[in-house]
Amino acid sequence: MKIFLSGYMGSGKSLIAQKIALKLSFPLIDLDDQISLIEELTVPEIFKYKGELYFRRMETKILEDVLEDPSSLIVSLGGGTPCYGTNLDLIKNFPESKMVYLKASVEFLVKRLYKEKAQRPMINHLATQDDLEDFVRKHLFERGYYYNQSDLVVNVENRTPDDIANEIIEKLK
Repeated sequence: MKIFLSGYMGSGKSLIAQKIALKLSFPLIDLDDQISLIEELTVPEIFKYKGELYFRRMETKILEDVLEDPSSLIVSLGGGTPCYGTNLDLIKNFPESKMVYLKASVEFLVKRLYKEKAQRPMINHLATQDDLEDFVRKHLFERGYYYNQSDLVVNVENRTPDDIANEIIEKLK
């Protein structure tokens, strides 16, 4: 089985993926980390020097490699992964795959993201919290179509990472 965690940036995909991987003893792949490792650049550096389109193409290539791996895996997707190209179809059409949407409100995401926006290439140019809220609201609306095609939707607000991981494991049994 391959479990793919999707959701907007700041929803906790990387942390929840780590928790699930530990609890199930499955290997973990974080797509952003894999791209950084291969490119020997951070995600913000890739966006700056090579552009978002290059990053998205790398994301698809690594996703294809992950799907070819015969192992059971926990995969933390980038926030835009299921929204780009044929990535959603690749995931949904793969046997034994489950996609989980870590759902959070705009307000929750803005509160989390504002503190760390300097490290996030998609939002580091936004000057105010209102600008960030407008950006997240628009982006979340556009991406909702893709996220909501997940096999499981889990609300992450006001919950511990362990509670969220346990719910996902229980519901995917």
